Amino acid sequence: MEVQEYKEDKFMSKVTEFFGSKVFNDETMKERLPKDAYKALRNTIEDGRPLDRELANVIAHAMKEWAIELGATHFTHWFQPMTGVTAEKHDSFIQPDGNGKVIMTFSGKELVKGEPDASSFPSGGLRATFEARGYTAWDPTSPVFVKDDTLCIPTAFCSYSGEALDKKTPLLRSMEALDKQAVRVLKLFGHDEVKRVLTTVGPEQEYFLIDSEMFNKRPDLVYTGRTLFGAKPPKGQELDDHYFGTIKPRVSAFMKELDEELWKLGVLAKTKHNEVAPAQHELAPIFSTTNIATDHNQLTMEMMKVVAKRHGMTCLLHEKPFAGVNGSGKHNNWSISTDTGVNLLEPGATPSQNTQFLTFLTAVIKAVDEYQDLLRVSVASAGNDHRLGANEAPPAIISMFLGDELESIVESIVEGTDYTDVKKKRMNIGTSVVPSISQDTTDRNRTSPFAFTGNKFEFRSLGSSASISGPNIILNTIVAEELDLFATELEKATDFDKAVEELIKRELTAHQRIIFNGNGYSLDWVKEAERRGLTNLKSTVEALPAFISEKSINVFTKHNVLNEQELYSRYDIQLENYYKVIDIEALTMDSMVKKNIMAAANDYQYSLAETLNAKAATGLNIDSSVECRRLKQAADLTSKMDERLEKLEADIEKGKELTETYDLAKFHHDVIFADMNSLREVVDELETVIPSDIWPYPTYGEILYSVK
Repeated sequence: MEVQEYKEDKFMSKVTEFFGSKVFNDETMKERLPKDAYKALRNTIEDGRPLDRELANVIAHAMKEWAIELGATHFTHWFQPMTGVTAEKHDSFIQPDGNGKVIMTFSGKELVKGEPDASSFPSGGLRATFEARGYTAWDPTSPVFVKDDTLCIPTAFCSYSGEALDKKTPLLRSMEALDKQAVRVLKLFGHDEVKRVLTTVGPEQEYFLIDSEMFNKRPDLVYTGRTLFGAKPPKGQELDDHYFGTIKPRVSAFMKELDEELWKLGVLAKTKHNEVAPAQHELAPIFSTTNIATDHNQLTMEMMKVVAKRHGMTCLLHEKPFAGVNGSGKHNNWSISTDTGVNLLEPGATPSQNTQFLTFLTAVIKAVDEYQDLLRVSVASAGNDHRLGANEAPPAIISMFLGDELESIVESIVEGTDYTDVKKKRMNIGTSVVPSISQDTTDRNRTSPFAFTGNKFEFRSLGSSASISGPNIILNTIVAEELDLFATELEKATDFDKAVEELIKRELTAHQRIIFNGNGYSLDWVKEAERRGLTNLKSTVEALPAFISEKSINVFTKHNVLNEQELYSRYDIQLENYYKVIDIEALTMDSMVKKNIMAAANDYQYSLAETLNAKAATGLNIDSSVECRRLKQAADLTSKMDERLEKLEADIEKGKELTETYDLAKFHHDVIFADMNSLREVVDELETVIPSDIWPYPTYGEILYSVK
């Protein structure tokens, strides 16, 4: 196939010149807007003040003129429905002028509000099929941008009656909830200058790149995003030679263009490298405010697919596209910062004496312990179930890694003993040529689901295809709840210093069980976690009911993040998505076996039988034991395959009799998924027996090493 060549031009010569060139950012706003309009828009962005219609018209006109200069002909309200991907409805700027020609217009009304069909997106019962009206509302805190020929306006998406139908609206609500409670706590520490507290996120995106020709020859990849069959290749990741290895020229060209496309859109793409598995890679950005980071991650995933196609490759974002090699995650690096530039999770040089830091740390520890089931729900999906607990990702058990230093501080507080803060040491490499470097006071733990990494927490359990909105909604909400409880208690205290000291000790004592610095992959930890009373929700089906527990409903409704109806809608959507994903996989597997793999197995047996007959026809006493043995092996495996295929098909039919969403999800997990694994086992063995010229699909070896 022809690969579209990427041509550099002079525009690409200086990153600083083209970074954000397709974003209506602060610099562009200052340049393009009248002073009063710019000031009003900044007030809206920073303080949430409403825009009047006249100013909205002025801003819309400036955006339109700017977008047209970049080649835009259309505008869209760019939103994130509960499908997991972004949605767009494009309208052109044209309006008839009455003389048979057109003018280009864009009003404040069109900027602020749109009206897509709400019945055509998942709503979990919030909307009936006949109730089509829905609204998109501009989110001024996330910059407008131009993509292709379209002005994209980041928006929230809600129903006619005001319920959130998207992933952005509850995220913005959760950020406001945490902001409100964190400011209360900071005022108690004397920080009246702080007006806003924001959460920031840097999501590390893992992905696979394979040749498009290979992708198109695998129906399972096309329909499901993962391989449903595939024997282990002779060489996988055993030698650890791919991680941080030299990037192949074709991949390097893709990464270069991807960086440039993302930079033009204002995405702070920073780090790129090969990941552990063959054909696996990672892109990591610089931290951004959580809602912007969420928008940017959606853009990143979209651009990865678009740019990969230009280079004759396909980008796979499934959590486990290949069995037996590392799957792909998305580490969510989360922190809390003030509008004055202070990171509230920065320990400082003497963390044991930093009461403010310890207060916020305690709030996070308490939140993670009390709502560990919700955090597990936030990363639950059919794809991620393949990855969690597979010795390549954190276990399904939620725990926290603090590092030796902070764990020692926690222990000293709980036990009431003195603690001397550790000073950073210089690390001697052992050669005079290499200068000594500072040694961190603690190591990192890649087996921990929720690890402290210096001034942030790295939530490592997210799946690669997921929107980061869900986990951050939950993180923001549960931490807001604990800060609210802390503030309410401390506001009543007559002796603040004594009260905060007692609060920290009491809560760390109560929630110390969630802290674990050891190997999260070990079986011993599973037993230890059970002894500690930690939850182990191994599958999505087991985890999801926690989302609608009384405790969860109370915390979300209390902070106005999600109401009860919105919670139940998301519960239903996730259950429905879960069983439908497995159903599609089962039907794809059935088709692949019946149409091609069974035929290949029969062709192989026929060729062996022909060889046996040819030997017998010679009349010579020729040894045919090899052919006999291989024929029997192939026949036995084919018979097993047919039996297991029949069971899968019968159980698919049984599933059609179920009507309740939870019953369907549980049946697909307990029965259909088990049938699929059983069928896969025998098919993968057949693949190792049948010659490659007969086997109908590209093998793992061919796919994983397809990009040169």
